[in-house]
Amino acid sequence: MNAFLTSLLNGLSLGAVHALVALGFVVIFKASGVLNFAHGSLLLLGGYLTAVWHAHLGFAGALAAAVLVTASVAGAVDRFLLQRGGAGSHAAPAQTIVTIGVDVLLLTDLSRRIGGDLLPLGDPWADSVTRIGPVTVADSRLAAIVVSCLVIGAVFAAFRYTAWGLSLRAAAEDAEAAALMGIRLSRVRTGAWCLAGALAATAAVFLAAFPAPGLERTTGQLALAAFPAAILGGLASPVGALAGSLLIGLTEAFAAGYQSELHVLGDGFGDVAPYAVMVVVLIVRPHGLFGRKGAVRV
Repeated sequence: MNAFLTSLLNGLSLGAVHALVALGFVVIFKASGVLNFAHGSLLLLGGYLTAVWHAHLGFAGALAAAVLVTASVAGAVDRFLLQRGGAGSHAAPAQTIVTIGVDVLLLTDLSRRIGGDLLPLGDPWADSVTRIGPVTVADSRLAAIVVSCLVIGAVFAAFRYTAWGLSLRAAAEDAEAAALMGIRLSRVRTGAWCLAGALAATAAVFLAAFPAPGLERTTGQLALAAFPAAILGGLASPVGALAGSLLIGLTEAFAAGYQSELHVLGDGFGDVAPYAVMVVVLIVRPHGLFGRKGAVRV
């Protein structure tokens, strides 16, 4: 029972952090139709800035500055690189390829700066743990759940109650009609990229916090675990991103917690388990858990 509860709490915390990253994938796709392969390097950038600034600004100040800078970099990538190639669904495939180049450039520079070091982020939870009944859980895991819920709640409130959120939803439904109604599509999509960058920088803190040893140059690759979560839920569905993230987080945690019982599937099964779940779900529901089948009138 202890192993089950521990895996459950770990899965919920992993799912909460994956949700921050997956929501970034979804917001960008809804706004621009681009699948952002540079998301992992943006996450690494946010974590790196927090690590190098926390000694001077404190953890909260460094995180706030890192979120702002990462959001600005993400917005600049869209504004000055991607939108130069045009807008609309016809440009999205080429822009998706451009994000691969951006990822290579950012990842190369950040890897050179980090090297083989493990960078602490100065988070206030350190290696402290809390005992909940028979289960001992890291405070960073609990903080991940609380902070992710607050941030995701704020994002959904922005979708629902702000002019930008209304514009984003209108552009996602019919970009041409939204443009005719006076919505500035370029501003909407740049705002989406900025939001995704901010979410990635926030997620970096919890991916590098205890029990992880710290930020390393491979931390950005952890964002790839959120990719099947976004696909699972339906790439254009924010609610689906949350559901997919929880499913992937629980899958990872239980695969790791019961690795000895799953040894017949291989020692590294926990690493591929999220993708195995994605394949199984997509066989049953090709459009994802909350994806909608497109209708075309001929």
